[in-house]
Amino acid sequence: MAAAALWVIDDRFWHREPGTSASDHLVSGLVPAALATLLALAYPRLRPGTRAVAALTAGPLMIVAGVADGFRHVAVDHLGAGDVAAIVCGLAGAVLVVLGAAVLWRSRRLDERRLRRYSRRAVIGAVAAPAVFFVVMPVGFAIVANHKARAPVATADLGRRYVDVSLTTGDGLRLAGWYVPSRNGAAVIAFPGRKGPVAQARMLVEHGYGVLLLDRRGEGQSEGDFNARGWGGEPDVRAAVAYLRRRPDVRGDRIGGLGLSVGGELLLQTAAHDPGLRAVVSEGAGLRSAAEQKHMPDAPPEPIRWIAPITMGDGGRRHPLRPPAPDGSRRPDEADRPACRPAHPRDAGQPRRGAQPRLPPCRRRDRHAVGDPGRRAHRRHRRRPGRV
Repeated sequence: MAAAALWVIDDRFWHREPGTSASDHLVSGLVPAALATLLALAYPRLRPGTRAVAALTAGPLMIVAGVADGFRHVAVDHLGAGDVAAIVCGLAGAVLVVLGAAVLWRSRRLDERRLRRYSRRAVIGAVAAPAVFFVVMPVGFAIVANHKARAPVATADLGRRYVDVSLTTGDGLRLAGWYVPSRNGAAVIAFPGRKGPVAQARMLVEHGYGVLLLDRRGEGQSEGDFNARGWGGEPDVRAAVAYLRRRPDVRGDRIGGLGLSVGGELLLQTAAHDPGLRAVVSEGAGLRSAAEQKHMPDAPPEPIRWIAPITMGDGGRRHPLRPPAPDGSRRPDEADRPACRPAHPRDAGQPRRGAQPRLPPCRRRDRHAVGDPGRRAHRRHRRRPGRV
């Protein structure tokens, strides 16, 4: 456990990511380090069964930390100063798993009747399974989702010569990228990274579009902490849009985005808030939280939703992406979905095709309701009594 505390301190404060400060990691650094230290101090005084549970819980998490933050960086790049503590943490976790299994085996009770013995073990197993699913696995996923080894950025063939660019986000991080100047007055943000969307970028360059490839925060040569879900990544896309709007070869109203996976999710989110992003092509956009999952048409029932993999990845408290209404009458964070069905088919605005959700009938609009152009025109042309 002491090795885990050492890794947390090293990762959050000593060898932290460029562009971040120690104050950014006070909670995420001090709380786990304190828990690991307390567990290491109390471990010799615990009962054998409790020691085994503590070792079998902390050991796998330490192995995940060592693989995600240490061994993987050595595999994709080279051994860095910040990898030593992670590797030591992973090796100590493997020792803890073996030690916990040995303590659990030696401390098993054999002085009970067989029925009572196996009944007690079955109850312990039934309690341990949800604990592993809802405690150990989410923490392990959180370690992986927030620790990705930085791989070196290799040069790429985009079909035309590109220039190195450096952008600054609204929260002060520097992002690195490449830009191929536009020949038709339009530009596309191919996102994320400078490796994944290379084939799509080459196709766009061949058709005269300007293309911006950008390392999102925490990846490549960009500053900041990595987050696999893309949480907090909207300022990266906003900085890219602002850069393209300043380019002399790009018309301000001809900026689009092509996103893969989480890149598509971030482009959709930004397009809902930034009018400068005029068009988005999203390929492979999925879910970033359990809160978004429940708004999907094929969302599983509530009991099954709690054991879905996305639930293990987060606590489900993120607000889902909700685009604004076309007329701008609602705020961007309000749900842009029908809350009722129209009273008459012609009020729907388009023919009903395929399976439609069962919605309660809409209440009759008030005659002075805002946003009803037909009624406003009727009032405008109607004569008031007593006037010619």
